[in-house]
Amino acid sequence: MASQHDTLSELLSRHEAGYALQQPFYTSPEIFEADMEAIFYREWLFAFPACTLEKSGSFQRLRVGAYDVIVLRDGQGNIRAFHNSCRHRGSVVCNVAQGRVAKLTCPYHQWTYDLDGRLIWARDMGENFDTSKHGLKTVHCRVVSGLVYICLAKVAPDFDEFANMVTPYLGVHDLSNAKVAFQSTIIENGNWKLVWENNRECYHCAGNHPDLCRTYPEDPSITGVSPDGTFPEKVERHFNRLEAAGAPSRFRIDANGQYRVARMPLLDGAESYTVSGKIAVQKRLGQVPFLDAGTLLMFHYPTTWNHFLTDHSITFRVTPLSPTETEVQTTWLVNKDAVEGVDYDLKNLTTVWEHTNDEDRRVVEDNQQGINSPVYEPGPYSAKHEDGVMQFVDWYLARMRSAHLPATLAAE
Repeated sequence: MASQHDTLSELLSRHEAGYALQQPFYTSPEIFEADMEAIFYREWLFAFPACTLEKSGSFQRLRVGAYDVIVLRDGQGNIRAFHNSCRHRGSVVCNVAQGRVAKLTCPYHQWTYDLDGRLIWARDMGENFDTSKHGLKTVHCRVVSGLVYICLAKVAPDFDEFANMVTPYLGVHDLSNAKVAFQSTIIENGNWKLVWENNRECYHCAGNHPDLCRTYPEDPSITGVSPDGTFPEKVERHFNRLEAAGAPSRFRIDANGQYRVARMPLLDGAESYTVSGKIAVQKRLGQVPFLDAGTLLMFHYPTTWNHFLTDHSITFRVTPLSPTETEVQTTWLVNKDAVEGVDYDLKNLTTVWEHTNDEDRRVVEDNQQGINSPVYEPGPYSAKHEDGVMQFVDWYLARMRSAHLPATLAAE
């Protein structure tokens, strides 16, 4: 059993494979800060769908731990990201969550920046003041197939390998022609790793997700995806059918297990995530040729999992707030020309995942409360149902060991 005096290095060194993490990984402020430093301040993070920024000057403000970031669409239509800190005396430049502006003007002393981050006006700074040296500090920003990612590190890790893998899969979903139909943001009173662990298995689905289980299979070969990428013959036929029709579908995962794509079948006869199982949007988003094509499942640790269906798409973003608080934002995307009340009913579109999110929130919060008990000790995972959880934990531990253990121990 872990002690409050155990160091992170000690906990990392003695983790028992196939078992849950020790209590401090879910409760300790020190480990939470270590998670932020080693993972969230270094890795590529999903921000939101690019269609969220509809026009030039549209912006969204993101907070990730100690960082405050502005993501905007500039005058040429490009999406950029900047640290939300004025180069004068450090005030936030954008003090609201979202909006649209012609220029970025600091509310404190009105230093004004163009949408490309250049400082273009600063009152009474003297003849020798050089505006070119005081532009907003940039944040790495990339867009892949209509999804925006940022990276807070000074030197960002490679992004191209991920982009090259997922672009063919996402291309048929045509997210450049999407709009936001609805967005929800909830706070789960649990550690961010518990949110992810819950997401990576469906061992809990039958007892907790009645609406989701109308369409989403509990079969662990589909929900977890085996480490070696093998599937039942039924799934192989599904892959072959979709790939022959021009919709890349076959399971792919990167070497380190950080991201994965696979177009998986829903239950027989199900077309989309609705209570009836039928499509929710008549004016479909994308060119997937069959209504029963299932869902393209894509995750990218540490911030996003996604469902891309034949009629609409759903993105999820995970943002840690504290050792025991996590924000989960869900965005439903539909064809930009789809009309609410004509092409889709909003309640029908969102019910399944609004219910599922709230059910998952309860599951995670119950899990956190139990872990908080002094008697908690890690139990074994089910190799059949929780292989996805083990893969996530392995990825997490590898990242943390790389950051906090000597190279010889981190490689073990």
